[in-house]
Amino acid sequence: MRIAIISDIHSNIEALTEVLKTIDKQKVDRIVSLGDVVGYGASPNPCCELVRENAEVTLLGNHDAAVAGRMDYSFYYDAARHALDWSANVLNDENLAWLRSLPYTYRIGDVGFCHGSPVEPRSYEYIFALEQARELTPFSGDLPEVTFIGHSHLCKAFAIGSGEVNDVVAQKFGIRKGYKYIISVGSVGQPRDYDNRSCFVIHDTEARTVEYVRVEYDIQASAQRIFDADLALNFGKRLFLGV
Repeated sequence: MRIAIISDIHSNIEALTEVLKTIDKQKVDRIVSLGDVVGYGASPNPCCELVRENAEVTLLGNHDAAVAGRMDYSFYYDAARHALDWSANVLNDENLAWLRSLPYTYRIGDVGFCHGSPVEPRSYEYIFALEQARELTPFSGDLPEVTFIGHSHLCKAFAIGSGEVNDVVAQKFGIRKGYKYIISVGSVGQPRDYDNRSCFVIHDTEARTVEYVRVEYDIQASAQRIFDADLALNFGKRLFLGV
């Protein structure tokens, strides 16, 4: 089975459209969205509708939870709060109801999915460094063999096993038996690893491989939507840099 995993679209319809075109050519069996469909960008309704149409399941990201009234975001910085308020006002009733219904986790056999850390997923803790991955060691026995996460917008993978936690640094790599993997899939709509192309992951459960896939899209068009909306200009400018 080939699973495409997407995350952190953040209302970037140009990026999402190109990613879905690429996924279609990859002949995947399922698409799983790890959440944060909305926030930052200027196309929340079209993104919700495309994800609803194409993904087998979508998980509740922190931005989705904020917009849907399922978490307090008063501690977010001003521009992010404003973007969430703007999104909540722009979203239609159907898409808001959908966001309110999203689950925190999902599982297909020995493959797990969540937005942030799989330990207390409602807390949306980040895992993007070895120190954070090491904190999962006491819980590794309860984790599936592979867990895909989003949230950080980074392409990071960690292997837990043999009393160690190691970085996995490769564009494509195999899943070794005896290890538990935590794999951050990058971001469709707002990459932050200094590569401005969209990113998603394909997991082949039979070949036991994980591959990061990068996709170019019309950044200018996406940024211009943000510039034309009542949103912070930096949300558009950062798209060109991938930060």
